[in-house]
Amino acid sequence: VFISCKCCSAIYCKFFLNNYVFFSVFVVDLREVVFVIQSQRNSFHVQQAENLRKDLLLQAQALQESPPVILLLHTLTDNEGDWSILPLLPFLSSQFGKNSSWIMFLEEDTRVKLHKLHEVLKKFDRRKEWFLGKPLHDEESTIIHHYAFSENPAAFEYPDFSAGWALSISLVNRLERQEPLKSDFTIDLKHEVALYIWEDGKGPRLTGVPELCTFPEHKPRAQYCATTVSSHSPVCGQPVKSDNIFVAVKTCKKFHSDRVPVVKKTWAKRASLLEYYSDYADPSIPTIDLGVPNTERGHCGKTFAILRRFLSSHVLKTDWLLIVDDDTLISLPRLQALLSCYDSSELVCLGERYGYGLGQGGYSYITGGGGMVFSREAVVQLLASGCKCYSNDAPDDMVLGMCLNALRVPVTHSPLFHQARPEDYAKEFLAHQTPISFHKHWNIDPVAVFNKWLLNDKHTEGLQKSTKEEL
Repeated sequence: VFISCKCCSAIYCKFFLNNYVFFSVFVVDLREVVFVIQSQRNSFHVQQAENLRKDLLLQAQALQESPPVILLLHTLTDNEGDWSILPLLPFLSSQFGKNSSWIMFLEEDTRVKLHKLHEVLKKFDRRKEWFLGKPLHDEESTIIHHYAFSENPAAFEYPDFSAGWALSISLVNRLERQEPLKSDFTIDLKHEVALYIWEDGKGPRLTGVPELCTFPEHKPRAQYCATTVSSHSPVCGQPVKSDNIFVAVKTCKKFHSDRVPVVKKTWAKRASLLEYYSDYADPSIPTIDLGVPNTERGHCGKTFAILRRFLSSHVLKTDWLLIVDDDTLISLPRLQALLSCYDSSELVCLGERYGYGLGQGGYSYITGGGGMVFSREAVVQLLASGCKCYSNDAPDDMVLGMCLNALRVPVTHSPLFHQARPEDYAKEFLAHQTPISFHKHWNIDPVAVFNKWLLNDKHTEGLQKSTKEEL
C-alpha cells in the first residue's frame, strides 16, 4: 500500500503511518481464524460438533463475512492422539501457517458470539506469540498435575477448554518444531498443553481474556462474553431407566468393613441391579467371589471376569454396564440422564479419557476410578476379539484401552467423570459442571463429599422438565 504525505506535516505523516501499521497488524479477517472443534467419533458428539459448525457459519453469513475455516478434530487424520492437540500442531502449521493468524479451539458445547470474538482477537498483535484463554489455577498441588508448582500452585495458570482457547499462528509455527512432551501419560490435557507452551519459562504464559467465559449462555452476565457454555450437562431425552444399567463394584475383603458401607450409605441405594465382586464371598453384604485372587494393583483379571459375567445368564440382561471401584462416588441419576444421549446399539465406552504414548502411536483409555461405562455391544465386541489380560494384576483400564484401540473402537470422553477428589480440580472448572463421579477417600469424608457434590438431583429433575418443554 502506498501512502503519500506530500501535503501533510512530517509529524502528521508519522502519526498516520504508525496508525496504518497498527491497523494492518491488529485487524483480523474472519478468514484468518481457523476454528478447531474438539470433536469425538461417537455419533452424539459428531452431531454436537456439526451443530456448532453450522451455527458459526450462519453467524458469519449474518455478518456478511466470508466463512472461516472450521475443522472437526476427529476427521483430520487417522492418528488416535489428535485429541491431545500437540501431535496435531505440525498439521496445523503446514496447512495454515502462512495464510492464517489464529487457531481457535472450541469444545462441542462452547457457544461463540462471532462478532464479539472478532473484536477480542483484534486487540492482539497477530505477529507475536499469544496463548489466550480463561485462566484456571490449582488451590493446592494435586496428583492429576503430578504435584507441579507445589510451593505455589496458584502461580501457574492453564486454560478452561470450555471457554475456548486460542494460539497465534506464530506460536503454532514455533511449537511445531519444539521437542515433544517428556511424559508418556496424558491426564489433564489443558494443564499439559499449558506446560508445553510455557516450556519452563522459554515460552509464553497463558494470557487471560475476560470475554472468554463459562457462564451459561442465557445468563445476564453472559451478554459481555464472546464465548459461553450451552449447558452444564447434555439434555437428550428421558433418562435411561435404572433397571437398564448393571452396576459392578470391585472390592476385596480388606475393604468390606470401611469402603463398602460408604457405597451403601451414599449412591448404591439408587441402583436397581448391583453386585459387589470380591476375593471373598461375604453373604452379609453380599459379595461374589469370581475366583480371581485379589491383587494390590491392576485388577485386570477381576474386570474381565465381570465383563464375562455381564454377558452370562447369571445376571439380568441390560443395555449398559457400569464398573466402579469401591471408593468411587457417583450419581446414578445423573448418569442415567447422560446416557439418554447415547445409542446402546453402538460401541460405546464412556468415562474420563486418559492417554498413553499418544505422541508415538499410543492409545486412549477410560480411567477406572471415575467409572467405566460400556454398552452391551461394546462388551460383546471386546470379548469376541480375544482381548485378555497378560496378568491378573495388569492395569485393567489400560489393557481395555489397548484392546479398544486395536478394534478401532473410540473411547468417548466426558469431563463429568473424575478420577480424583473434588479438591484436586480447580474450583472454577467444577463451577460450571454438574459432576457425575469422583474417586478416592484419601483425606476426605466421602459421605460429606457425596452429599455436597453428588446427592442433589434437582439438576436431573430439571433435565426432564426441560426435555418435556422442548418436546
